[in-house]
Amino acid sequence: MVKVPAPGGRLEPADLERLRAGQALQMDHYGGGRLPFTCVQARGLVQQMVPLEGEDAGRVLEVLDASGGYASACLGAGHACLQPAFREGLERGYVTDELGSLERTLLLEELFGPGGRWADRFPGSAYHASGRNSGSEGLELALRLVLESGFDRRRLTAKAGREARRTVLAFEGAWHGWTGGLVPLLNRRHYRLGLPAPVSEAPFGLDVAFLPFGEQEPLERYFALEGSKLSAVIVEPIQGDAGILVPPPGYLRRLAGLCREHGVLLVADEVLTFAKTGQFFAMTDEEGPIPTDITVIGKSLGMGAVSTSMVIARRELSVRSSGAVSTSDLRPLTCALMRSGLRYLAEERLIERAGPLGVELRERLHRDVVEAFPELFLEVRGLGYMNGIELTERAAGGLSRLRHQLLESGVFVEFMAGAGRRSHGLRYMFPAMRIAPPLIAGEEDLRRIVERIREGTRRFVEAGR
Repeated sequence: MVKVPAPGGRLEPADLERLRAGQALQMDHYGGGRLPFTCVQARGLVQQMVPLEGEDAGRVLEVLDASGGYASACLGAGHACLQPAFREGLERGYVTDELGSLERTLLLEELFGPGGRWADRFPGSAYHASGRNSGSEGLELALRLVLESGFDRRRLTAKAGREARRTVLAFEGAWHGWTGGLVPLLNRRHYRLGLPAPVSEAPFGLDVAFLPFGEQEPLERYFALEGSKLSAVIVEPIQGDAGILVPPPGYLRRLAGLCREHGVLLVADEVLTFAKTGQFFAMTDEEGPIPTDITVIGKSLGMGAVSTSMVIARRELSVRSSGAVSTSDLRPLTCALMRSGLRYLAEERLIERAGPLGVELRERLHRDVVEAFPELFLEVRGLGYMNGIELTERAAGGLSRLRHQLLESGVFVEFMAGAGRRSHGLRYMFPAMRIAPPLIAGEEDLRRIVERIREGTRRFVEAGR
């Protein structure tokens, strides 16, 4: 075992070498730009990290987590409410979707049954649910449901009257996952070139069209001209990888209305937004829930303990027999963890608290970071605990060094790619710093996070970028 000293202490040289070797054994998905730090233990918001390079190599740093582990660990690390759920889930068996499960029944009943937590939005009489390992797998199933909706399973051809509906509308800057079926939904050539392209020929081909997100006029014009060719729209209610882009009021409800008017399925990718915006679902406005045909949730759904996702779809949407069998479809252990975590979030009102605290967080970020370093940051955007600070072109060139300075100042944040070049004359959007802390973060935690972001940025400036 590696003996971990208190923050400020140093690992033994042999233990440091062991961590370096361990990182080298894992495939590097960052083109050599992976961060040279290792987390050695964590509790709540605090992670103890060790630099693997430089003069501080081996020294244990106390780091506040402002990322929530790719925005998935809404309860932070090692939360007590999950510990009994591990035991109970293990004792419920390991059945897959071919058999019923008591733990699965308890979860789905609690969410979608009469009086259930989400029954006002997704009543069990009108919706059903399926589980997957990840957000990408959930979106793959959603896309499969879209394609199957226009397919005649008996005649093995397109459904009568649906032959022309072969286009899916997506949005510039969107991120829905890396898997093969989803790459065509990303409008960035970097992600698509060199990989198999979808067949576009009739009757089963798939075309993808892109519009700038949150822009009303192009949306209205597109539906007027091409609405009869659309099978579905896939949308993030707040764009994540594009830099935390929040649409203007009324945009999402109008999108839902256009889909309904033109007989188009609306798929909401809430993998990232789930439980972060002051509501469980970001497809919500002052009028209440915004209707969708398919909603995919993930990340925070696994409470930072497991990777999981859930696809919630109208009951008339399904796939051919055995076409969506999955080893990971709402296994008892996963259900137990979700049920315990969701109950804790509701009882402690952590979702609702994220609304007003998120407003305070953005005010602090604007005053203490954006206004303090105007040469590095353009603006802060967000809702609840899902927030982003857009970098200037000047800062984007030093992003890797900025991340190092932030980590060494005791805060871990992530950076989104930005929407890049957009159509319709809209400005270029640079990468953004994402601040999406676990929901357990209170007012004092948020204050300390902002202080450390400011300190890391100051060090970055003083080091000459």
